[in-house]
Amino acid sequence: MAHARWHHILMVSQRHVLKAVDEWNCSSGNYSDFLTHMHKAWHYLLHAEFHMDKIDYHYKDPKTGQYVLIDGEPKAWDLEWCLKQRYTNSADPVRLNAELFVALRNKVEHRYEHNLKIATGGKAQALVMNYEQEMVDYFGSKYSLADRLRFPISLQALTAEGREQLQEAAKKLPKHTRDLVAKFEAAIDPDLLDDLKYDYRVRLVPMVGSKTEADLAIDFVKLDELTEEERKVMVEAGRKGTVIIRDRQVEVADKAKLRAKQVCTLVEEQLPFEFSPFSEHLEMWQRFKVRPAKNSAKPYDTDARYCIYSEAFNSYLYTSTWVAKIIKEIGTVEKYRKFFGKEPRMKTVIPLPKQAGSPTEEGVPHPQSESA
Repeated sequence: MAHARWHHILMVSQRHVLKAVDEWNCSSGNYSDFLTHMHKAWHYLLHAEFHMDKIDYHYKDPKTGQYVLIDGEPKAWDLEWCLKQRYTNSADPVRLNAELFVALRNKVEHRYEHNLKIATGGKAQALVMNYEQEMVDYFGSKYSLADRLRFPISLQALTAEGREQLQEAAKKLPKHTRDLVAKFEAAIDPDLLDDLKYDYRVRLVPMVGSKTEADLAIDFVKLDELTEEERKVMVEAGRKGTVIIRDRQVEVADKAKLRAKQVCTLVEEQLPFEFSPFSEHLEMWQRFKVRPAKNSAKPYDTDARYCIYSEAFNSYLYTSTWVAKIIKEIGTVEKYRKFFGKEPRMKTVIPLPKQAGSPTEEGVPHPQSESA
C-alpha cells in the first residue's frame, strides 16, 4: 500500500527522535548529536503537518514571487520559521522550548557538552514530550512512540554527592552559553518558566506500601488532580529542587483511607445537594474506572490515586484526592446536571422552631397587629 508523502516525512522525523533519545540515554552518547537529531525530528514533523494540510512550506522571493532555489530545488522553511507558523503565539511554552534548543544547537562546544546536558535536562525532557504530544494530537495515537521512548535515570541524581556534582557541572558552562540561556529566559514571563512544556522537572518519590498489578515503576502525577494542599507542597518542592523522601512504614495500605459513606459525607459537606454512595458515587467510580466491580477476579486493579483494595476488610477504600476530584467534577448545580444528566436533589432546609423569649413573643407587636 502506497503512503502519502507526509507519512514518509513523518517516518523520517520519528527515526530522528528515536536516535536523539538513544544518544541522551546512552552513557557514551553525544549531546550535540541529541540536539541535531531533535532539531531534525521537529523540523520534519512540522513539514509533515504542513504537507498534509497542503501548506506550501518553501521560501519565495518577495519581489518576483519565484521559489528560492538551492541546487535547483525549492528551499524549505527552516525550523525557526516553521515554529513561528505553527505556534503563532510567541509566548507558547512549546514554541519557546524548541526555540531555545535551536539557539543552543548553534552554540554547543564539544568540551562542554556534558555540563550543558546537565543544565538543560528538564528542558530536553520537555522537548521530547512536546514532540510526542504534538505528533499524537496531529496524526493520531497510532503514531505514538510511547512504547519506545524511555524515561532516563541518572545515578548521580540519586545521591547527595551526585547532586553536588550536577550543580558544579552547571556552573562550569562557558559564559556565553550561560548568557544565552539567561538572556533568552529574561524575556519570558516567569509563569511560563514554570510551565512543564518549557521545562519538565521531575522529582522521584519512592513508592511504598503494597504493590498491585496496576502499579508501574514510575507514576506521573498531574498537578491539577491533586488537592490544593498537595499541589502547593509539590510545586514548592519543585522550585527548591527538593527530593521528597517518604519514610517506609509498616501496614500503610489503609492509612488515612475512607469508606464510600465517609467519602459521600465529606463531599456533601461542601455541596448544596445530596450525594449518595449508592447513586452518584457508584456512577462516578464506574465512569472514571477508579476500581473494578464487586467480586472482580482482579480486585487490586484500581487507580491508586483514588482507591485501593483492602484485603483485610475485603472492601475498597478511597483517598482524599478522590474527594477533591468529585467536588471538582460535579461541585456546582451546572456541573452536576452536565455530568449526570439530571437535576440534583437539593438539601432540605428545615426552619428552626421559634424560641421562647423571641421578640414576637416578648410583646413586640407583629407587623399585622400594628396596622390593626
